[in-house]
Amino acid sequence: MKFELVKGVFISLVILITTGCASTHEQADFTVNARVSNTNPGNMVADGPEVVTYSTIQAAVDAAPQGAADWTVVIAPGHYHERVVIERAGIKLVGGGQGNTRITFDRYAGQPVEPGSDETWGTFRTAVVEVLATDVGLFDLTIENTYDYPADDKLPKGHPDKIRGTQAVALKIAESADRTVLQRVELLGYQDTLYVQGGRTYVTDSDIRGHVDFIFGNGNALFESVDIVSRPRAHPMTFTGYLTAPSTLLDNDYGLTFINCRLLRELDVPDDSVQLGRPWHPTTNFADGRYANPFAVGKSTFINTFMDAHIANVGWGSMGGTAKDGNRKQFDPINDARFSEYGSYGPGALINDARPQLSENELADYKQRSILAGWQPSLLPPSRYQALVK
Repeated sequence: MKFELVKGVFISLVILITTGCASTHEQADFTVNARVSNTNPGNMVADGPEVVTYSTIQAAVDAAPQGAADWTVVIAPGHYHERVVIERAGIKLVGGGQGNTRITFDRYAGQPVEPGSDETWGTFRTAVVEVLATDVGLFDLTIENTYDYPADDKLPKGHPDKIRGTQAVALKIAESADRTVLQRVELLGYQDTLYVQGGRTYVTDSDIRGHVDFIFGNGNALFESVDIVSRPRAHPMTFTGYLTAPSTLLDNDYGLTFINCRLLRELDVPDDSVQLGRPWHPTTNFADGRYANPFAVGKSTFINTFMDAHIANVGWGSMGGTAKDGNRKQFDPINDARFSEYGSYGPGALINDARPQLSENELADYKQRSILAGWQPSLLPPSRYQALVK
C-alpha cells in the first residue's frame, strides 16, 4: 500500500480533498477471453469454455474478434520481450503483478530502422506498448524500455560511440486512444518513459520511473496515488531531470494532473536537482513555415502531492524550441506554460514566485468528473483480480 511513510498526512489530505478533488470509479466485470504464457502455451479449460493460451501477448491481442466490446487477456508471470501494438477497442491486459509479468523491448530514437540504414526510429516509434484504440486497460504488470541509457550517459561529450537520439518510450498512448486505464502498473525507462499523446487517461496505484521529460505529451491524463520516481544521471549537473514536458493545446483545460501522488527518487539523485516540468512546444508544420507550436501551452498540475528533497526549489524550467524566424527560443515556465501546485508537502515543497499556486476557487475545478469530462474509469478490484489470475 502506498503512503506508508506519510500515512497520517495522507489521511488528513483525504478529508481535505473529498469536496475538492473526489474520485469516482466503476468496477467492471472482467471475463477471461485469452491467456498468455511463454512457458505453457496451448488450450486451457479452467475458465469454462475453452480459452486459448498464446505464447505471445501480441498474438492474444490480435485474436480479439472484430467488433468485440471487450477482450480480456490474462498474462502469466514471465518475461515477454516483444512490442505490443493495441489497435482494437476494449482490450484489457491483466498481468501477474508488477515485476512478475514484464513486457520489454529496447528500441530507441537514434537506432537505425535496419542495419546500415540512414532512417532511424525516432522517439514516437520506440514504445514497448502502443495504445491506438479506445477503452484499453492495463493492469498488474511492468512495461520497460530496456535500452541501456546509463551506458551511453557515462560516455563523455564528443565520444565517438555516444548516441544521438536516446529517447526510449515504454508506453505510448496515441492520438486515436481515449479512456485508457492503468492500474497497478510499473513503467520503467529513462528519457520519455510515458508518452500521453491523445484522449483521456487514468493512472492509479502505479509507479513511473525516468529522468528527462519522462511524462510528456498533449493528452489529458489524471494520476492518482502514483509514485513518480526520478532516476540518477552518470555525471554531475545542475538539473538531472524534468518530471513532465506537457504540450497541452490551449483549447484543452486539463493536461497532466497529479493528485495524492508521491515524487520520490532513486539513490544518487541529488537534492534540488529535478524540476517539476518544462513547456514542450513541438516543432509543427504550418502554412507559413515549420516552427514551435504557439498553441501548445503545456499544463501540469500537482495537488496534495508529497515532494522529496530532490525537487528543485525553482519548481519549473524552460525549454528550447524553434521560433517562427528560424532562431532558437527559450519558452518560459511562467509565461509560456500553465504550471501550478496546491497543497504540496515534504522537503521539496516550497511556495515562491517561481512556483504558481492554485487558489481555493481554482481547486474546485479539479474533481475527477471534471478532469475526465464525465468518464468514470472501470477498475479491477483486488478480489476480482485474484479470481482472474488463479
